[in-house]
Amino acid sequence: MSTAAIIKDLSTIDIDRVIEMAWEDRTPFDAIKAQFGLSEQNVIDLMRRQMKLSSFKMWRARVQGRQTKHAKLQVDGTDRFKCTLQRQITLNKMSKR
Repeated sequence: MSTAAIIKDLSTIDIDRVIEMAWEDRTPFDAIKAQFGLSEQNVIDLMRRQMKLSSFKMWRARVQGRQTKHAKLQVDGTDRFKCTLQRQITLNKMSKR
């Protein structure tokens, strides 16, 4: 299936979330694939289509070769998707440390 067809099937909210996840340093492309079914190349194509050229170039320079965006490059034992200092949210209440 082509990238254009995959993107067409996504809602505006989903596209916004994919872009947000792609900009996050600690969210690997594997997490985007698991949640939305988009490969790394599909994400690159989506970002190219949805962003201004200068923003796309800045994003590509930022993520290219970054260990946290590519599971194969991550250090062994790095399998979490959030900071350990981030508070837990339970039943719409933030738990205390």
